[in-house]
Amino acid sequence: MRRRRPAPRTILPDAKYGDIVLTKFINQIMLAGNKSAAEKVVYGAFEQLEAKLKKNPLELFHAALNNVKPEQEVRSRRVGGATYQVPMPVRPARAQALAIRWIVGAARKGGARTMRERLFYELSEASQNRGNAVKKREDTHKMAEANRAFAHFRW
Repeated sequence: MRRRRPAPRTILPDAKYGDIVLTKFINQIMLAGNKSAAEKVVYGAFEQLEAKLKKNPLELFHAALNNVKPEQEVRSRRVGGATYQVPMPVRPARAQALAIRWIVGAARKGGARTMRERLFYELSEASQNRGNAVKKREDTHKMAEANRAFAHFRW
C-alpha cells in the first residue's frame, strides 16, 4: 500500500518582484545552495531584458514560460512484456516545472560567456516562441503525436 502524498511546501515570493514562480526559477538556477549568486544572475538577466527589449521583464518571463510549457508528453507503460510510449496530458504543475527546467538547461548549454547573458538570450528567444527550450517542447509534442496510436493504453 502506498503512503499518503506529502503536503506541498510553501514557497515564499522573491524579494524584488514578489512572484512565487520566479522564486521557483531562481531555486532551479541555484547551485550548491548559493541563492544570492542565483538571484544576481536572474535579476541581471531581467535588467538586460528591460534595457534591450524595453518591456516589463516579469511579463516577458511569464510569456517565455507559457511558450515552453508542454501540453502532452510520452510516458512508458508496460503491456504484456512490451513497453509502449503512451502520450499523456501534462498536469499544470508539472508543465510549469518542465518549462523552468528546460529554460535553465538551455541557458546552461548556451554559447555566451556568462550565465546572465545566456539566460537573457534564452528568455528573450522563448518569449518570441524560438530558441532551444521551445524546440524541446516541440520535440516532446512530436513524440506524443507520433505515438498517438498507443493512446488507448492510457491509465
